[in-house]
Amino acid sequence: MKTILVPVEESTVLPSMLETALLAARRFGGQVDGLHVRPALPGVVAAGAAGLVAATPDLVESFERQDRERTERAQSLFNEFMRAKGVGPTPAADGPNYGWIEETSPGDDAVGSRGRSYDLIVVGRPVRGQTTPAMSTLEAALFESGRPLLIAPPHAPAALGNNICIAWNGSTETARTIAFAMPFLLRARKVTVVTIEGAFVPGPSGADMARNLARNGIPVEAIDVKDGSRPPGEAMLAEAAAAGADMMVKGAYTHSRLRQMIFGGATSQILAAAEMPVFMAH
Repeated sequence: MKTILVPVEESTVLPSMLETALLAARRFGGQVDGLHVRPALPGVVAAGAAGLVAATPDLVESFERQDRERTERAQSLFNEFMRAKGVGPTPAADGPNYGWIEETSPGDDAVGSRGRSYDLIVVGRPVRGQTTPAMSTLEAALFESGRPLLIAPPHAPAALGNNICIAWNGSTETARTIAFAMPFLLRARKVTVVTIEGAFVPGPSGADMARNLARNGIPVEAIDVKDGSRPPGEAMLAEAAAAGADMMVKGAYTHSRLRQMIFGGATSQILAAAEMPVFMAH
C-alpha cells in the first residue's frame, strides 16, 4: 500500500478522506496523490425554447474561470492539510509524502483509469443531502480501476487497521477483497471474521476463513451472528462497532447493483451508514 490516490473536491467529507488516506500512508510509508478532475469544456449550452446552441465566448470564459477557481481551491485544501500534518511533497525516509495530479474528463472516468496504477484509492462515503462526495466517483473507482477502495466515513477516524472486522459472506467478491487487504490484516492487532445469519452465499464458513488467515500469522477469531431481525448491512456495522473495530473489510455488491437499488442489500446499507473506514473491492 505504498501508492494511494485521493480524488479531491470541496466537500465536508474531504478532511476525513485526507485523514484516512494519511493514516494508511503512515502505516505503510507511502505517498498520497491528490487527483482533481477538471470537467471537459461543454460545446453546447441549454437555451430554453431555442434548444441547444453553441457556447458563446463569454460563457466559455466564465466556465474556464470557475473551473480554475475550483481547481485552485481543491489544491489549496489538499496542500494545506498535508502541511498542517507535517507531510512534505518529497519522499521522506521516516514517513509519507504527497503529490498532486490534474486531469480533464467529462465524468469520473479519470478516477477509474488513473487509479489502475495505484495500490489503494481513498474515496468519501456519499452523504444524504450533499452533492459531494458523489456516488458516481465511488462507483467509477470501484468498477473501473480494478483496485481496492478505502471508503472514508463523514467524520475523520482516529485510527486505522489496528482492529479489523471482516464482513464474511462466503462470496468471491469478499474473498478477493480479503486478498487485497492482506497488508492491513498482517499488521492488525486483532481481526474478527463476522458472519451474519441469512447473509451468506455458498462458500467457506467464517471459521474456515479464520483458520486460513491464522496460518498467515494473523491474530483472528470468527463469530457467527444468529440474528435475522436486522438488515444484514446494519447487523455487520453493529457487530463491527461492538468489536471495537476501526476498519471493516467488505466485498462489494455480491448481488447486482440494480437488485440492491430496488431491494436493498448489505453493500448499499453499509455505504449509507458506515461510521468507520470500509475497505472494499468488487
